[in-house]
Amino acid sequence: MSKKIISICIILACAMGCTACSPTADRESPTQSPTQSATGFAENTTAGPLPSDVSEYSVAPQPGVPPESFTADENTANAAARVTGVAARPTTSVTGTNANPSASAAQPPMAPPAPTQAAPWAIRKGEVDRTAKTATWLRPLPSREIAIADPDNSKGLPTKKVEHSFGVPENGSVHNISRESQSFFDQKGYAAVTYDNKSTAKVLYLTFDCGYENGNTARILDVLREKKVPAAFFCTVDEMRSAPEIIARMINEGHIVGNHSVTHPHFSAISRTQMAKEVLEADNYLRQNFGYSAPFFRFPYGEYNESALEAVASLGFISVFWSSSYKDWDTDDQKGGQYAYDTVTSRLHPGAIILLHSVSSDNAQAMGRIIDKARADGYTFRNLTALPAFRS
Repeated sequence: MSKKIISICIILACAMGCTACSPTADRESPTQSPTQSATGFAENTTAGPLPSDVSEYSVAPQPGVPPESFTADENTANAAARVTGVAARPTTSVTGTNANPSASAAQPPMAPPAPTQAAPWAIRKGEVDRTAKTATWLRPLPSREIAIADPDNSKGLPTKKVEHSFGVPENGSVHNISRESQSFFDQKGYAAVTYDNKSTAKVLYLTFDCGYENGNTARILDVLREKKVPAAFFCTVDEMRSAPEIIARMINEGHIVGNHSVTHPHFSAISRTQMAKEVLEADNYLRQNFGYSAPFFRFPYGEYNESALEAVASLGFISVFWSSSYKDWDTDDQKGGQYAYDTVTSRLHPGAIILLHSVSSDNAQAMGRIIDKARADGYTFRNLTALPAFRS
């Protein structure tokens, strides 16, 4: 009998010892979040090739709700809310902690990149944090050092001013001036685009310049949300400061917020050091106040030189020009929604990068009809991240 009791005790002791190394015990031990670095900061990035079936629109998901359509360029796990309006609260789990549907226990911790470097062609968003003091409720991203390589242009890159010209597209064809512009960028190897000359499909890229706010941007965003069309908004710091709820809405609703500089200067007339200051201070403002950064830049006035093109690219940005536009920025010379509709739709062509200004009441009035007409003619709207320059 005593031998049986001893055997039973040995068996029980072994079973209790095995419990200490069970998966349950591991789960109870303190571990680091798989998407959080040792510093407590996590930075999500998206870059590189997009799938061939890239969708034309993306909205942020809600737990348990299947997405309508998503593009690989958007950080869906970090968007503050599905399309709900301005600066929506981030989704939370039942325990009150931030939900992160993209996190996986199999993923290693992600360390943030060095603040002085920018991964080329990457859209960055901070983690959703309901305590973050940003307009988007995304954690701030680290600021970048204001510096540039070759500040004195020792390479001797041309500094002659170039005023971007695109010609007026007719009969669904890109103008030769835009062809020559894109050919110049391609031959010289500059990270700059006038239009998409690689895609064979009838695609359009809708972009807006935003220098200040007069109430029409919200009307345009309403239409884009209703029609599920992506766009890029190139914003100055004045726009970011004066309308943070509008900028947050752009980000939260899946649009791109591009860099349009701090003070809207003539880049052909300033030094490379000043260029870096204009570009990186605008980027840092987005990083600190919206937890966001996108690698797209638009030159104020469309003015540049080859040194400026190289400088902007060295800072991690693609220069985005346009192949279709019209005089819509003068708020004292608006001609009505029908004029905007007729002008924009008559200048569409495959691969067009369309430049409009968000201060235009004509554009706000005609936006829905413009989108409907373009789709009726077989066009699809894509985000700038579908551009070959971004995917290469």
